[in-house]
Amino acid sequence: MFFVVKNIIIGVNNNMKGVLNLVSVGPGFADLIVPRAVTALLDSDVIVGYELYLRWIEPWIKDKEIHMPPLTQERERALLAIEKARSGAKVALISSGDIGIYAMAALAFDEMRDDDEYAVNVIPGITSANACASLLGSPLSHDFATLSLSDLLCPWDWIEQRAQHIAAADLACVLYNVQSAGRAQGVYRILAIMLAAKSPKTLCGVVRNAYRPGQEVSIHHLEDLPSLQFDMLTTIVIGNRFTQRKRQFIYTPRGYNAWESPAVAASAAQAVPKDALWIFSGTSDGNALARTLAAQGYPVVVSTATGYGGELAAQDCPGVTVWAGQSGVEARKQSLQQHRAQGLIDATHPYASLMSEQLMGLSQSLGLPYLRYERASSYTPDTGLLCNSLEQASEQAITLGKRIFLSTGSKDLATFIKAPGADAVEWFVRVTPEPEFIQRAIDLGIPRSHICAMQGPFSQAFNEALWRDWKIDCVVTKDSGDVGGYQAKVTATQALAIPLLVIKRPQLAYPLMTSTFDAVLQHVQTWPHSA
Repeated sequence: MFFVVKNIIIGVNNNMKGVLNLVSVGPGFADLIVPRAVTALLDSDVIVGYELYLRWIEPWIKDKEIHMPPLTQERERALLAIEKARSGAKVALISSGDIGIYAMAALAFDEMRDDDEYAVNVIPGITSANACASLLGSPLSHDFATLSLSDLLCPWDWIEQRAQHIAAADLACVLYNVQSAGRAQGVYRILAIMLAAKSPKTLCGVVRNAYRPGQEVSIHHLEDLPSLQFDMLTTIVIGNRFTQRKRQFIYTPRGYNAWESPAVAASAAQAVPKDALWIFSGTSDGNALARTLAAQGYPVVVSTATGYGGELAAQDCPGVTVWAGQSGVEARKQSLQQHRAQGLIDATHPYASLMSEQLMGLSQSLGLPYLRYERASSYTPDTGLLCNSLEQASEQAITLGKRIFLSTGSKDLATFIKAPGADAVEWFVRVTPEPEFIQRAIDLGIPRSHICAMQGPFSQAFNEALWRDWKIDCVVTKDSGDVGGYQAKVTATQALAIPLLVIKRPQLAYPLMTSTFDAVLQHVQTWPHSA
């Protein structure tokens, strides 16, 4: 017996008795099935496959012997096809996508014997990754990885370990077998791993039923994905730090010599002081804290998550170095090491729990002092109805109101807009005037006439006038403190006699925390080499 390669089809000599065609039939539409697959189907006498996939190829398998073991019996399908080929039949074993990628070809090769004499032809097809990427634009134009989240044939700890390497390398990636009833939480653990290393603003695509009836395609930031629901018909495509949006598409530049790390780009644009205190801000009181420390003679770097936040920091803290823009944990770590940071002051928003967790992790891995500055809470039971989670707040809001105003920030909008019963009410939102935040609201289906894009905080009079004109009958906010305009929202809702729902602050185990500038100064004075 010998093998020859001819026209890319691998076979054996003409004395072999049967033929096993391992046929890929693509994502679902007949016009995406390659001609070689059609030829193999027409040439086969026996067809073995899952019933759904056979519907796509119905024109080419009429009057043939057809076997349809159910979806869970993949190995039985492979064995059946092999037995038919051993008996001398020409058999087509069918798989969606590409039969050699997370599919039936490996099972068929598992069950073959070295002394089998039937010919084997593997016919490639359009994979789920290819199909979803084409609907999104061109997100896989540079190095990328694929990762199946099914632990039926692979231990879950292996899946998590591979996800960690993908995230650390900032590879674009495609997640297969995303969520099922038995694996409801696994995808969120993988997304947490991605968020621990990649920028939360990484552009991603969620595709359901690619090139099939009921197709759905949407674009999100990585930080938005944990609030979404998925299923086994969903594929998630996660970009890298260079992935961009254009029109309704996302794409990853091919790169080559045009790529440079965010740390290198930022260092080239400005002189970052060595041995400085790094204040992670993005809030007005965080900027005020940076200004106070700089006035005491400390070298200070203010790091903000957005360019707009950087502009505000530059205005609020003249003479202080501002490091603006999203970066993943690894890039942030390199920056802190490169510039010999003397300590981390976490003055991010009270609800920026993911960033706080990342900063605490960086302080431990780099051996740097960490201090959490958090504005004092303003909530008391007489000011509003406290909700323990976004989900509880959305449920309560839909129960209490019909024209609901969300003052919760743009990244949490999806939780409300996609909640059960959300279609029965009208949503009104206030977001920071960043184009991406406005676009996020529009993408979620919020009418432009229901979006207020302004920088807060806002007065009672402003809130009252806006909510009266919009006929708002329920307001949802966060316990943002007096600095965040919380009391102005309280008095406005009380004046209008409408309910105020307040989302509880996340509770993290901070190693050191304070809510006053004086306490920050006292702690910083004890840090080595910080004066």
